[in-house]
Amino acid sequence: MSRRVRRKVARRGKEKVVLPSYPEVEDEVIGSEKNEVVDWTSLPDDTVIQLMSCLNYRDRASLSSTCRTWRALGASPCLWSSLDLRAHKCDIAMAASLASRCMNLQKLRFRGAESADSIIHLQARNLRELSGDYCRKITDATLSVIVARHEALESLQLGPDFCERITSDAVKAIALCCPKLKKLRLSGIRDICGDAINALAKLCPNLTDIGFLDCLNVDEVALGNVLSVRFLSVAGTSNMKWGVVSQVWHKLPKLVGLDVSRTDVGPITISRLLTSSKSLKVLCALNCPVLEEENNISAVKSKGKLLLALFTDIFKALASLFAETTKNEKNVFLDWRNSKNKDKNLNEIMTWLEWILSHILLRTAESNPQGLDDFWLKQGAGLLLSLMQSTQEDVQERAATGLATFVVINDENASIDCGRAEAVMKDGGIRLLLDLAKSWREGLQSEAAKVNSFMAIANLSVNAKVAKAVAEEGGINILAVLARSMNRLVAEEAAGGLWNLSVGEEHKGAIADAGGVKALVDLIFKWSSGGDGVLERAAGALANLAADDKCSMEVALAGGVHALVMLARSCKFEGVQEQAARALANLAAHGDSNSNNSAVGQEAGALEALVQLTRSPHEGVRQEAAGALWNLSFDDRNREAIAAAGGVEALVVLAQSCSNASPGLQERAAGALWGLSVSEANCIAIGREGGVAPLIALARSEAEVMEEGGVPALVHLCSSSGSKMARFMAALALAYMFDGRMDEFALIGTSTESTSKCVSLDGARRMALKHIEAFVLTFSDPQAFATAAASSAPAALTQVTERARIQEAGHLRCSGAEIGRFITMLRNPSSVLKSCAAFALLQFTIPGGRHAMHHASLMQGAGAARVLRAAAAAAAAPIEAKIFARIVLRNLEHHHHVELSI
Repeated sequence: MSRRVRRKVARRGKEKVVLPSYPEVEDEVIGSEKNEVVDWTSLPDDTVIQLMSCLNYRDRASLSSTCRTWRALGASPCLWSSLDLRAHKCDIAMAASLASRCMNLQKLRFRGAESADSIIHLQARNLRELSGDYCRKITDATLSVIVARHEALESLQLGPDFCERITSDAVKAIALCCPKLKKLRLSGIRDICGDAINALAKLCPNLTDIGFLDCLNVDEVALGNVLSVRFLSVAGTSNMKWGVVSQVWHKLPKLVGLDVSRTDVGPITISRLLTSSKSLKVLCALNCPVLEEENNISAVKSKGKLLLALFTDIFKALASLFAETTKNEKNVFLDWRNSKNKDKNLNEIMTWLEWILSHILLRTAESNPQGLDDFWLKQGAGLLLSLMQSTQEDVQERAATGLATFVVINDENASIDCGRAEAVMKDGGIRLLLDLAKSWREGLQSEAAKVNSFMAIANLSVNAKVAKAVAEEGGINILAVLARSMNRLVAEEAAGGLWNLSVGEEHKGAIADAGGVKALVDLIFKWSSGGDGVLERAAGALANLAADDKCSMEVALAGGVHALVMLARSCKFEGVQEQAARALANLAAHGDSNSNNSAVGQEAGALEALVQLTRSPHEGVRQEAAGALWNLSFDDRNREAIAAAGGVEALVVLAQSCSNASPGLQERAAGALWGLSVSEANCIAIGREGGVAPLIALARSEAEVMEEGGVPALVHLCSSSGSKMARFMAALALAYMFDGRMDEFALIGTSTESTSKCVSLDGARRMALKHIEAFVLTFSDPQAFATAAASSAPAALTQVTERARIQEAGHLRCSGAEIGRFITMLRNPSSVLKSCAAFALLQFTIPGGRHAMHHASLMQGAGAARVLRAAAAAAAAPIEAKIFARIVLRNLEHHHHVELSI
């Protein structure tokens, strides 16, 4: 057989209709193709049912809806032997609609109290296995009714989250109603009394597997009465009386496996159980602090029994269970699954070990205790990867979740432990996760396992090396395809993977080529309500992609501007707001290479939404909104529209309130103010309307200038911010205010008012110039300046340039009007403003800056060279202005030569 893609052609009269291409499996020898439409409804019923059995519930329902015949076949009881409702909202009405198909239902998985209430309406009298999670709100009454209606139950599992409202009364009801029960695993019950456990011992003679996990109190003596039990777990259970345990449990005649992990069990109890129990073969005691104390390890006696603890080699211990030692001990689970010689007892032990190890490792990863790095690197990562290949769906799911969790060492800032991430990669984990993620057969892999594998891929991809491996293994294409999933959880985690991968510049083009941009934009429209998680991830990925010039065009073409503005306007979740604003900021950052800046500004409601977001209680949202307004203010039309939307007032308030905020917020607030202050018409309009005065020297009273106006806010940023960039932007905004161009508008009013404003303005100007000068002087080295003044050697100017460089300023883009204003400022009688203008032009033209060539071209067109030479030669000019002007001249020459060479 060979796999190839054949382009299908159907005929409609004389017209050929090209249909989509699908991969097909065909015989190597293919006869002549027949261009005729296949009547799929003519397939035998058995074939259709077999096809449907390969589909998940959603696809099966879609196929069943095509015609009456297939609708009837889709309801065949043989297709409904198992049902997983966790990804769906299952209420009473839905359960009733499914009832006719569930007469032969044997296995059911559900999530939450609402689904639990609806289970009885499925009328699945033959139900054998029932498993539920998110069970915190399930009550005794609900559970009692469920077990009363399903007397054939053989397995009942509720967890791993705590069953806080279930008591011993419900456990008694289970014993009374389910005499065929073989497996009972409950998590987080407060008290399980002796009467309830004795009822299980008396009424459930086939009960061989008991798990009372993370409970507060369990009657140890009563557990000793359950003579049928073969596998027992009390992992995470508190208040255990270990003296009683050591005296009673070793007498259990059939006990083969015991799990006391994550408890305070000590070496005496462990030794007593291992040496005294005749039937016990495996004792698991992982993450037991008392046992693991250095002085206690040597006191443990195992008497040839298998002890699994943090200080033992778990793979080696497991391999010892087999008569034929495996060649690679790390493959012990895989070798067992592939083994042809099946030992029933050994199979039961290994199946139980898979379950308890997956549970222990997940719980340990979630709590992230200190001191386990060595365990995770040497054993934990390998165990999780082995368990991900289990045929037990819940084991597979927990292992994938464990992988996603154990690499994260700080949830607040999503910090990843590089060593742990790379351990997963070295053990072949990336390929394994991707194979699980792209698996489409629900019979082989559950959707929950796929979701968890996406989560693991997303978290691991924060590490650059792992991200590269994911890309090389074809992970980008897989994630882009599955971001289109109709399952919100699958789409959410796929978008999360693309978000983290898009951080790397080398992956952005590949994501766009794989159709990832369109998939992410479509996600926003598809889940515009009720999907905060998927929206945040999609917007975050688009924000990263929009930072790339080519990808930003892809985002715009795919409808991304409209989608992101919609989120900024309507979504109330701060994570979504922050990422949407960041994406819009990045889209608007390419003003000299594409039209996205103006496109964002022209999108209905965009500027108003961003202005509103600067008032958000969340700093991250305010920072990204201010950054977007800063970038948008480089467009003339946007500048006026931002002011009209209340942007000036909002940004002044932001500048006043961010003195103790992060440097990033300070930078963006100062930058946005500077960007708006460029427009003379904008300043005039604000002044005439009597607006707040951070941009021009306009004030209603001296007190307002000194206490409420924009000048003090900018002065504080200029002098106190920990960010050089924030201080630079504040200095430029102050220079714009006091370069003399707006004085006439600041003094509009009566004679008395003008006199008062003149006094106020004069004081504000002196304060502003003082801090501008202090800022520029922080980049001055008297010795280097003296050397540069006395020498024409390039090295002297280079030394000054390196000291004066503000790295982030290289990303700024100025318009022709802005460059022209700085050139004019070089002629200003104020020596401080001359120095500031020369310093700014130096930043904008340093070779290697993102927009340096653009700025140099604007300056050449404006005749800047003549003004710069005059400034460099002026006898009365400060030395800073002279030297900075010389450096700018040298930069212009450099860019001119580069342009000629191109």
